Amino acid sequence: MRDLGAGFQYLIKGQRWVALHRRQFEFGLIPGLITLVLYGAALVSLAAWGDDAVSWATPFADDWSSPWQGLFRGFLTVVLFALGLLLAVLTFTAVTLLIGQPFYESLSEEVDRDASPDGTAPESGLPLWRELWISARDSLRIVLRALCWGVLLFALGFVPIAGQTVVPVVGFFVTGFFLTEELTAVAMQRRGVELRDRLALLRSRKTLVWGFGTPLGLAFLVPFVAVFLMPGAVAGATLMARDLLGEETVGDGADDESEAETV
Repeated sequence: MRDLGAGFQYLIKGQRWVALHRRQFEFGLIPGLITLVLYGAALVSLAAWGDDAVSWATPFADDWSSPWQGLFRGFLTVVLFALGLLLAVLTFTAVTLLIGQPFYESLSEEVDRDASPDGTAPESGLPLWRELWISARDSLRIVLRALCWGVLLFALGFVPIAGQTVVPVVGFFVTGFFLTEELTAVAMQRRGVELRDRLALLRSRKTLVWGFGTPLGLAFLVPFVAVFLMPGAVAGATLMARDLLGEETVGDGADDESEAETV
């Protein structure tokens, strides 16, 4: 249970770090705002034309009598929008990190410099295009894993009682795990840690991961909150990555010099 609290502390430390580094915070907002606009437009389009898409996909129901046709297609429209919303929640972080790769790399490096005893930050030494390719490839793998879980949990949601109690709780923990993987990947990719090794590290400290990712996942359900928490989430995930890799950390990455810089 100590790890659960420690994970939440990393979330708080990350938000405190960006509060003390306002320039990094402001730059870190840009990718989230871009992603929010894109996802908002996609969901509005789905809400506006979802019933037309369902009607096109179910021609066999054209001759059904009322009210069965309306009930059937209305149910499918709701399911389609719910799946779109679930997909948006599961992929928001991955897409934002991909769009904001240069922004978050810079932020993560600054956190590492603050937290490192020698004031240095690990560097991948790879060109930007290569980093973007690795990030996109790994993000796709994680999104596919998350989608498999999402479809499974969505189906289990129809199970009486358990579907309305146990399944949502499990869903938040699953979301928290994958969310943490995406965020810690920013720091770990610079250190050359492969996806398989990252997952093994996170599984070895599940309660730490849940303490960080689960409350963040709950907060990310509110789109505007997700945008404003994203820079601090990357900062906190960088500090957590140092812990997972056994690296020495000075204080909590927000020393007096950092405070003076923002005054």
